[in-house]
Amino acid sequence: MPIKVLHIDSNHPILWEQLEEAGFENYADFTSTKEEIEAKIKDYQGIVIRSRFKIDKQFIDKAINLKFIARVGAGLESIDCDYAISKGIELIAAPEGNRNAVAEHTLGMILSLFNKLNLADSEIRSGQWNRESNRGHELDGKTVGIIGYGNMGKAFAKKLRGFDVEVLCYDIQDNVGDENAKQVSLQELQEKTDVLSLHIPWTPETDKMVDATFINGFKKPLWIINTSRGKNIVTADLVAAMESGKVLGAGLDVLEYEKLSFETLFQDKNTPEAFQYLLDGRKVILTPHIAGWTFESHERLAQVIVDKIKAVCL
Repeated sequence: MPIKVLHIDSNHPILWEQLEEAGFENYADFTSTKEEIEAKIKDYQGIVIRSRFKIDKQFIDKAINLKFIARVGAGLESIDCDYAISKGIELIAAPEGNRNAVAEHTLGMILSLFNKLNLADSEIRSGQWNRESNRGHELDGKTVGIIGYGNMGKAFAKKLRGFDVEVLCYDIQDNVGDENAKQVSLQELQEKTDVLSLHIPWTPETDKMVDATFINGFKKPLWIINTSRGKNIVTADLVAAMESGKVLGAGLDVLEYEKLSFETLFQDKNTPEAFQYLLDGRKVILTPHIAGWTFESHERLAQVIVDKIKAVCL
C-alpha cells in the first residue's frame, strides 16, 4: 500500500514531486481548521507542516496510523515531541536546510547596526545629510558570543572567519566547539562578549532566558542579535537595558509577540509599550522571521525533508 501524506502548508514543489516519484500519495489541505484535519488524519501515514497549528496530544491521539511528522523548518516546538515519540511517530525537521540563510542574515544585521545603514538610508530619503551622527563601529577587534552552537550557530561562526574577531560559544552540550569558535562557560562568555547572537530553540529552559538578570550578567555593554525564537527574550527587559545603555543595539528577526502562524502580530491593535519602543528605536533592526527564509533555503529545506522522509519510510 502506498504511504499517504497530507500536506497542510505549501512548500517548494520539489517536495511534492519527489515524494510522488518515490511512490508516496500526496494530498493537500491548506485551508481546513485543526479540528477538521483531526477528523481525517487517521487516513494518513505522514503529515508535512510548517507552522499552521500545533500538533498536540489531542491531534496525535486522532492520528492512529501516523508514521511521521515532517516540519519544513529548523525547530519542532509546535509539536508535542515526547508524546509523538511515545506513539512511535518519527519526527523530521530540517535545520540543515536554512542554516546558511540564518548565518548570512545574522551577519547582515550586525553590519547594518554597526554602520547605521537603515537609519542613514531613511534620513537621506527624508532630506537629511548627517555624517557625524551616523558614524559607525567596526566589527574587527570585537568578541562575538554565540549561545547555541548547533547548525545555526556553527554556520554563523563560519561566516565570521573573514573578520578579525574572537568567537566564543556556549552550549548545553559538551565538546561542540570547533576551529571557528571556542567553547566556554556562560560566565566567560558574559565577561568577554561585545556582540551576542542567539541560536537556540524555544524550550522550557530557554523560555524568557534573556531577562534583566541575564543581560546584567554581561561585563560590557553589548549588541544583541536574535534569529532564534522570540520568546527567548523578555522584550520589556531588553528595552530597559537599551534605555540604560547596557544594550547598545538589537537586531531582532523574531519577537516575543509572534503568533504561531507568523501572519499577524496584533489583531486587536493593542501594541505593547515595549514593542512600541522597538518600533520607534533608532538602534533597532526588525525583520519578520525571515532569517532562514530565502529563495535558496526554500528549496534546500524541501530537499532535506524529502531525503529524510525517504530514509525513514523506504
